[in-house]
Amino acid sequence: PVDLLNERVQIVSHLGRLNRNYKPSNSTLRNRGHDMMLKWEGGAGTLQINGTQYVLQQAHWHSPSEHTINGRRFNLELHMVHESKDGKIAVVGILYKLGRPDSFLSSLEHLLAEVTDTNEEERVVGITDPRDIKIGSRKYFRYIGSLTVPPCTQNVVWTIVRKVRTVSREQIRLLRVAVHDESNTNARPLQAINERSVHLFRPNDQDQN
Repeated sequence: PVDLLNERVQIVSHLGRLNRNYKPSNSTLRNRGHDMMLKWEGGAGTLQINGTQYVLQQAHWHSPSEHTINGRRFNLELHMVHESKDGKIAVVGILYKLGRPDSFLSSLEHLLAEVTDTNEEERVVGITDPRDIKIGSRKYFRYIGSLTVPPCTQNVVWTIVRKVRTVSREQIRLLRVAVHDESNTNARPLQAINERSVHLFRPNDQDQN
């Protein structure tokens, strides 16, 4: 993860809106010991970037956030992990600060509570709809990086939604209690951006949504 610092970000309008074509799909929830993961069986629709189709495979949460904006770290970060047919990876990240409960997490709360004290145990969730994961903004940051968890695969297309959403303290607790290591946190430290470029997509029409 990197700090998305305003001075370093190039504002562009050519990247285009996030082209998401998600669909409801059967899913399981697994406590991986270091995080909670929601996995869709056979994928849950696609995300298209630069003509490549990536299938949505899973979502997992980091608390506190891994990415920062102008040095500010947030309470939670959701990663939606996509993979193309030829094994390329694209991740959409959503940042959350304390506030009103997140509606998607609300729908999972009873299951999160059930798998809190387990390790590597899966619970069948049934059909979940990734379209219920609200983004609420057309603006996003884009850079090429690596996965933040082993094997830290390179050349991952990162998309971080610009709008910071809200999550309740109880929801963070349910996700964080799953973390069985000593640190009570599962965020990787910030990495140097080096020579990589970070773009902020902003629609041409300057609308504020």
